[in-house]
Amino acid sequence: MNIPTLAVTLGDVAGIGPEITAKSLLGHDDVRQECVPVVIGDEAAMRQGVSNVGGDPDKVRVLSSIEDATNEPGIIELLQTGPSLADVKLGELSPAAGDGSYRFVVEACRLAREGKVQGIVTAPLNKAAMHAGGHKWPGHTELLAHEFGVENFSLVLSAGDLYFFHLTTHVSLRRAIEDVTPERTGNVIELVSAFTKALGNPDEPIGLAGLNPHAGENRLFGDEDADILAPAVAAAREKGINVHGPIPADALIPAAVKGKWNMVIACYHDQGHAPFKAVYGDDGVNITVGLPVVRVSVDHGTAFDIAGQGIAREASLVLSMRRAAQLAPGWDVVWRTAQKE
Repeated sequence: MNIPTLAVTLGDVAGIGPEITAKSLLGHDDVRQECVPVVIGDEAAMRQGVSNVGGDPDKVRVLSSIEDATNEPGIIELLQTGPSLADVKLGELSPAAGDGSYRFVVEACRLAREGKVQGIVTAPLNKAAMHAGGHKWPGHTELLAHEFGVENFSLVLSAGDLYFFHLTTHVSLRRAIEDVTPERTGNVIELVSAFTKALGNPDEPIGLAGLNPHAGENRLFGDEDADILAPAVAAAREKGINVHGPIPADALIPAAVKGKWNMVIACYHDQGHAPFKAVYGDDGVNITVGLPVVRVSVDHGTAFDIAGQGIAREASLVLSMRRAAQLAPGWDVVWRTAQKE
């Protein structure tokens, strides 16, 4: 059976990344029927993660190249990426761990560009640690976009058939308001349209959340909805895109949760993330749309406070691998359609 090979980056090794990776690959062998998971990370950290969840660290096998992966059940196959991180202390912010998490992503992107993997799955990194390690990226999404040389992309939270796109993500609220421009709004609407076409639902309705309370309430609470969002929606509708809005977020998002909308665009990070995580928790994943390869991530952080205790839940990482495996075979259609929009 031809199944995709996935680069599974280990994230910040001072956090729960190694533990949830160990639980996912040693406790869910059925995932291997859908994909070939290869860890991009650090041998010492991976062995420690296995030990922390009560497993046998000898189950970690270091590969010389990704082509050597056998997908053997009960074995974690890993590509050592950079110097050993054996000295990193669990639960503490570490520049070395931050640098490592950056290197893992860069290596996964290289493998994807060379066609050696068909998808990237990422365990959580710590942004402060990555910055301390010398890499000033706001997060995974922006780093991935840089590595693939793309400018139009969106962080998408997904649970089942529901997708939350975002106009802005890892910036201050003040900066987010400035970044909600007609151009950005139009670009993301077109990304969503390309995504719906690739999924075989070209007429799928798209709901755009208002930026201000009550979508501005006829300019009582701000002009952005009327001056920026509404014209972008009108322009997209003239192109045949079935987009609606701006719709007050407190009406749109509950309706989406109830099934009225599958495609939602939030204006800023917490407008999308807070309600999504409150409702879906471990049932959600983070997808980056706009890249030439599928990338799916857990929708939680590094959890330094419980690192090393073996109690972190792996459900979101397992789901991330499943979603990446499902989307990878058709992702070229998503990419090509997005380029035509």
